[in-house]
Amino acid sequence: MLKRIIKKIAPSFLLDFYHYLLALTGAFLYGFPSWRLIIIGVTGTSGKSTIVELAAKILEEAGFKVASLSSIKFKIGEKERENKLKMTMPGRLKIQKFLSQAVKTGCKYAVLEVTSEGIKQFRHKFIKFDVAVLTNLSPEHIEAHAGFEKYREAKLKLFKNTKKIHIINLDDENAEYFWKIPAEKKIGYRLNEAAKLLPKNLNLLGEFNLYNALAAVHIGLSQGISLDICKRALEKIRGIPGRMEIVVKEPFIVVVDYAHTPEALKKVYETLKGAKLICVLGACGGGRDKWKRPVLGKIAAKYCQEVIITNEDPYDENPIEIIEQVAGDTNAKKVLDRGEAIKEALKLAQPRDVVVITGKGSEPWMCVAHCKKIPWDDRQVVKEKYKNLTKIR
Repeated sequence: MLKRIIKKIAPSFLLDFYHYLLALTGAFLYGFPSWRLIIIGVTGTSGKSTIVELAAKILEEAGFKVASLSSIKFKIGEKERENKLKMTMPGRLKIQKFLSQAVKTGCKYAVLEVTSEGIKQFRHKFIKFDVAVLTNLSPEHIEAHAGFEKYREAKLKLFKNTKKIHIINLDDENAEYFWKIPAEKKIGYRLNEAAKLLPKNLNLLGEFNLYNALAAVHIGLSQGISLDICKRALEKIRGIPGRMEIVVKEPFIVVVDYAHTPEALKKVYETLKGAKLICVLGACGGGRDKWKRPVLGKIAAKYCQEVIITNEDPYDENPIEIIEQVAGDTNAKKVLDRGEAIKEALKLAQPRDVVVITGKGSEPWMCVAHCKKIPWDDRQVVKEKYKNLTKIR
């Protein structure tokens, strides 16, 4: 609460100085640990967490000790813990402490998910990035950054701070902005490389995951790891938590995914189309990207045969108003309680149908008013509701 008050009353230049000073303090206190690691930063709108996970697996398959940090988990060597911060990129002190622990544990690499909000608050400062990776770019955090161009500029700062290796998705329409930034080595990747660089039995759904896997392979190749090792590592992966995760397989399928932007949601639905889609979704509150709420509802209405709009991290906003904004003028059902919305979707499902629950993925909290966090996991709720449903049937 104190941080929100300070943010409202303090001039922007003072906030910038505060964030910058925190970044410097954290690096100084922990002895600038990034200088003793090879740091790989992954940024973009979608796919960051997946690429962090895949790249870490490739590096480990090659015999390196690796630390990784994403919206899914924090991992240092063999030890890992769920990211329960409701923050993809931790604060300056936390991230420097994490890197310091990685050094002490004997890690050679750290793979970090880098967000535009993190960059805006200087969380990337005083971290020596050796590799910068761009996944893709589409509108997100537009209101927080005051426009798409400023959002893109925030992402560009990671590349400007990384002097050695840049890895860029050349199929993305914003690639040229990133390609112009100088680096010792530039690597571009495209979807048409998939047949050559990826294993035939990649256990990840969706074309977008082919892009994610390609980025991870190029990270490995940039570090002198053979293509055979990269492929072997990817073959061992059975899925990414909360990312196109199949929670129920029979008699119908239930998929949980983190998609919370229009472009990501569209890609999830396009991957699963062909079956009858029963879709549960909402939109984040707290004033975040209000523009996208009706867009999400329209995308769901276009691809899904049944749509249920529900609550999703309302923060201090009225959740009913958010639901109304997402639903717009569509014929979607509106169910305030997210658990009940999931239950309703499962009741509607028939054999071979696909229930798609998006927005939260593997997140462990529901964030409500007065800064309260309620324990929540879409995947566990699905399992509980499905178990009760099968008992009734």
